[in-house]
Amino acid sequence: MGDKLKGRNAVVTGAGRGIGKAVAVALAEEGANVVACDLGVAVDGSGTDQSPASETVAECKKHGVKAIAQFGNVASFSDAEAAVKACVDNFGRIDILCNIAGIDKPKMIWNMSEGEWDQVIAVHLKGTFNFMRQAAPLMREQKYGRIINCTSEAWLGGVTHLNYGAAKGGIVTLTWGAAQELGPSGITVNAICPRAKTRMTDDPKVREMVVKRVEKGLMDPSVLKRMDREMVDPSGFAKVVAFLASDDAALINGQVFLTTALTVARYSKPETVAQVENPSEGPWTLEAIKSAFSADKLLKGYVNPAPPKPEEKK
Repeated sequence: MGDKLKGRNAVVTGAGRGIGKAVAVALAEEGANVVACDLGVAVDGSGTDQSPASETVAECKKHGVKAIAQFGNVASFSDAEAAVKACVDNFGRIDILCNIAGIDKPKMIWNMSEGEWDQVIAVHLKGTFNFMRQAAPLMREQKYGRIINCTSEAWLGGVTHLNYGAAKGGIVTLTWGAAQELGPSGITVNAICPRAKTRMTDDPKVREMVVKRVEKGLMDPSVLKRMDREMVDPSGFAKVVAFLASDDAALINGQVFLTTALTVARYSKPETVAQVENPSEGPWTLEAIKSAFSADKLLKGYVNPAPPKPEEKK
């Protein structure tokens, strides 16, 4: 067992399976006590099962640390409070928070229901907020904390499961903003953007969906190659989270890292790529706007990511 996190106490959501479990075990391997939070739902958020979180607890304890399970719903503000309180009551304080829990209800925008939107946003985005909100006051008081959130390449935008992508984009913005608010108190807030073999990605239907998108020209063929090379067990990169939770990463704050078993990369923030000033002192006119949006000004280098099919042009 390592000792980079010896004496530290962590709360990990989604710790029953996949990335969450790999992260919880990686923290335990470095000496952290762990609260494994998992409601034990299916990928679509249905059902409950306490055995996954309990199995993670048993796995963590093999490394000589303390570990307990919590079976609350991350989308519940009070359940998040109970999980953080359990960490403090059992271990003395909370030092590390890893927000990994998630579900997926993939649909195209024209056939997604309100409920499918609301549930995914609630688990991913609200769930991340809930736990950060409960942990932040305690971390500020002790002048120490490590928060690692989980986003996805879906935050960059893409075809299908826009509820998931929107939630993950919100988590990136939440990470950036919270890093600025909490950094002065000795708390770092970063995010991982993982590629891994999980219940969400290891479903034959997922690959079939990607193949269809590639065939229709909606996705680049490289997506399939990445799936084949990098969709491996998340234990291959879980130590990245352990590093971000350690004192070695004390000055790393407000960053988003692509994490795979083969690659670690850091994303940049969006930046302005073109700008045009209003040529008059009054309101913008349609003529001035049309000029600003010309191919040699605002739209210089622009390529339509999804042009209409020839038969659909009017």
